[in-house]
Amino acid sequence: MTTLTAQFLHEVTTRLERLAGPNAAIDEAVRLTADALEAGGVIQAFGTGHSEAFAMEIAGRAGGLIATNRIALRTLVLRGGRDISALGGAEFERDPNVGENLISLFDVQPNDIFMIASNSGVNGSILGVALAAKARGHKVIALTSLDHTMKVTPKHPSGKRLSEVADVTIDNLAPFGDSTMVLQGGIGIGAVSSLTAAFIAQRITIGVAETMRQRGKTPPVYISANIPGGDEHNTALENLYGARIRREA
Repeated sequence: MTTLTAQFLHEVTTRLERLAGPNAAIDEAVRLTADALEAGGVIQAFGTGHSEAFAMEIAGRAGGLIATNRIALRTLVLRGGRDISALGGAEFERDPNVGENLISLFDVQPNDIFMIASNSGVNGSILGVALAAKARGHKVIALTSLDHTMKVTPKHPSGKRLSEVADVTIDNLAPFGDSTMVLQGGIGIGAVSSLTAAFIAQRITIGVAETMRQRGKTPPVYISANIPGGDEHNTALENLYGARIRREA
């Protein structure tokens, strides 16, 4: 193992160890999510850029909760009439006007809960969706870097950060700029937000399933489609939610 690899491993493991310990924000996110699912709600997961990986970790994977839906900006192109050219560059991600338009393309119900991930927590589309969800009366759980978000200027006309809109904010513990190490010449490397986000997503998933079981409920969980009976198990539970959960590209 090289020195840099060992250093990066240390940066990752120390953060994961902190996230594995007592965490009031994660506990509250678990409670609110379990309440929502027991009331017939669905988790609406959203993220852009690399933060979309958090939404993918929450929605539609083996060992994960079935009552989950992943919202993606490209749906505005796939089903919302936006030109494909909108997918190029960062302008789409920073567009503050996509929130309600994007949510309206999904079958969002009153008991649904939103989980929104953004390392910076200031881009227009992120705030647009968060504010639209709040305006509809939904609880919003945010995953962001508190170190980063408090050092940058909000880009949404509201002047708000995701952490200032959400009901619960979970710190992903990524440093400003996401780089955990610096090479000679000041070159930052060793991004950590995707790794901590995946851990947080799994801790929430596990916590919700455990909470529901403790309450005497059977948590609806995917099993791998690549084992016998996987497809049949998953399809039967997906059918309970119908078009409310979409498994789009």
